[in-house]
Amino acid sequence: MYVLQILESKVAFVEPKREIFQPQDVAKWESSQAYHDLVEFILLLGEAVKNKKTRVELNISENCLKLIEVLDTMDKWIEEIPPVEQPQRFGNKAFRDWFDKMEENSEAFVKSLLSEEYQGATVELRAYFKDSFGNRVRIDYGTGHEASFVCFLCCLFKLRILQDSEKDAIVLRIFNRYLSMMRKLQNTYRMEPAGSQGVWGLDDFQFLPFIWGSAQLIGHRQMSPKAFLDSSIVDSFYKDYMFLDCVRFINTMKSGPFHEHSNILWNISGVPNWGKVNSGLVKMYKAEVCDQLQCSPLFTR
Repeated sequence: MYVLQILESKVAFVEPKREIFQPQDVAKWESSQAYHDLVEFILLLGEAVKNKKTRVELNISENCLKLIEVLDTMDKWIEEIPPVEQPQRFGNKAFRDWFDKMEENSEAFVKSLLSEEYQGATVELRAYFKDSFGNRVRIDYGTGHEASFVCFLCCLFKLRILQDSEKDAIVLRIFNRYLSMMRKLQNTYRMEPAGSQGVWGLDDFQFLPFIWGSAQLIGHRQMSPKAFLDSSIVDSFYKDYMFLDCVRFINTMKSGPFHEHSNILWNISGVPNWGKVNSGLVKMYKAEVCDQLQCSPLFTR
């Protein structure tokens, strides 16, 4: 059973600061409550979406809707801040204007999500929120930024702003909305992948939708892992399963044989069932994201 520490309003919230500076500090991070909470939160959400389609009808709280509205607002800014003409193919500088607008509004956004008793948490949550949408200087985005957004969601869950009864909605509504906005940001401003391993990585930008998407498919009687290599199956069911949605996005962005541009995913297609895919991806996430200092420097608790 997964157990997540719930915070009380009397907790003294502080602005996150870097705690991990060198490889030997990783052990400190791995033994921390923050590391435990992040991993357990990811597992809890995975359990919540098992055998559930993305378009399933869900009960969504007012707080959940508020966060989706925040993401909707930020998505509209992409239309209002078009890419500029520049000689460089990648890293459109207009992203910095979008980022500045996000940063300028971030405190108000976070405060609007918190109840009166937890307004003091703004200083802590704002840091995770701002780090969720890419790097302003490098104009890149990767799994570390994705992890920061999930840290932000985890904090809201620990503060009971997001409830235990809506864990499925956290993935299928909130995170899915975040994912669609990030794809729009990536395409509009031609963002570089941060820390990409190229063909030897799972994906240039994302990781968690593969974990939760494989959880959705656990026990599926007709669709084995090899099915995602069939583009007709992907095109038919991508709206129902996040894993297939991710594969479809890759298919639209990359050309050439699948086994060449997405070798790790191609290998995953040979795994016998989705349960093994899911457990393997969780292990990979711990090793390639959590333990690689991509998300650990900002944690304080």
